[in-house]
Amino acid sequence: MSNFSLPTLHRHTLKLEGETTMISQFFVLSQRGDNIVFRVYRGDVQRGSAEIFFRKVKFWKEDGEEEAPPVFNVDGVNYFHVKVVGLLFVATTRANVSPSLVLELLQRIARVIKDYLGVLNEDSFRKNFVLVYELLDEVVDFGYVQTTSTEVLKSYVFNEPIMFDAARLPTLGPAAIFMGYILTSEIDGTIQMKSYLTGNPEIRLALNEDLSIGRDGRSIYDYGGSFGSGPVILDDCNFHESVNLGSFEMDRTLTLVPPDGEFPVMNYRMTQEFKPPFRINVLIEKAGPLKAEVILKIHAEFASTITANTIQVQMPLPMYTSRVSFELEPEAFGQTTDFKESNKKIEWSLKKIVGGSEHTLRAKLTFSPESHGNITKEAGPVSMTFTIPMYNTSRLQVKYLQIAKKSKTCNPYRWVRYVTQANSYVARI
Repeated sequence: MSNFSLPTLHRHTLKLEGETTMISQFFVLSQRGDNIVFRVYRGDVQRGSAEIFFRKVKFWKEDGEEEAPPVFNVDGVNYFHVKVVGLLFVATTRANVSPSLVLELLQRIARVIKDYLGVLNEDSFRKNFVLVYELLDEVVDFGYVQTTSTEVLKSYVFNEPIMFDAARLPTLGPAAIFMGYILTSEIDGTIQMKSYLTGNPEIRLALNEDLSIGRDGRSIYDYGGSFGSGPVILDDCNFHESVNLGSFEMDRTLTLVPPDGEFPVMNYRMTQEFKPPFRINVLIEKAGPLKAEVILKIHAEFASTITANTIQVQMPLPMYTSRVSFELEPEAFGQTTDFKESNKKIEWSLKKIVGGSEHTLRAKLTFSPESHGNITKEAGPVSMTFTIPMYNTSRLQVKYLQIAKKSKTCNPYRWVRYVTQANSYVARI
């Protein structure tokens, strides 16, 4: 909220065409579907609405149209959107409001933000997320529009914009639009302990001091913050029955008397943004009336001292694909390919991938003569499964592991190993 939220109660609600504007959510997406800004005003629309919206717009096939209309309904939620300089400005509501009213509101919000930031693009949003959210809190209150006047907002918004040189931004080549982006990202993690200590001594296990449980508190990730910094935020977690949480709230330490054998000390789930270990690039080119070529590249974004194992890559193809031939790199040892006719999927298996390396697969597609549509829209998404020993994606760490009372007759070995496993790493082309 802004520093001066109380005076907003005395402002008049903006009215267009004799009606009162009321929205449930407002968000801004990039062309790749990245969530740049997301503000919830009423809480009556699910949080996954941004993904639902982008999937619907990306693969719109209704009414014989190639592009989605500016207003449509999915499961009782009305979606309104306008595209401004390549960014999607979106509002949702379950109420029956005037479409032209909401679309005008989105245009006005974009204009207000541009007035403050000077340049309207993804980088200016990310550099000024505090200012943008302050503006949104003053423009809309509990879903109702207060004002969209830049002059009026000057009396209530006091943060200064962070300016940058737009001319220094890197240019994107033609192939950049084919870079894979993430549809969903979630970490289901566990801290496993294996203990065969005699006498059942008490164990003390310390986690990150900046660890937070639950997403009720505001954090940098709610504003689209950068990767790799800030607190570790878990959506939820549960502990083994042997764990004592007496000091957990104070210093993030767990005490327990471990049972013999292996058991989960803690299970947790994280949905905040994180940097994925792989970057996926996909290029689809037509090679004739009934032919096309797919170029699939995987780049390992982790250190060269780390190796990923048992990598499985899958990519659905159009249902009218009749034959696929593959071409691997000459040094592609331990790699296999297959085309599953039953479900029209490419399968690419890699025994291992060393950090920093890049691997390429070329697939030549032949289509049946039956009618078919847009190849790019009907192919994908690309999914991966893999295991990476000693790689910590969540940044949740075991700071130390102590035995409260050491036995004179026993010299225990203590070690910590991190493993990243992905069961559904999905990227859209």
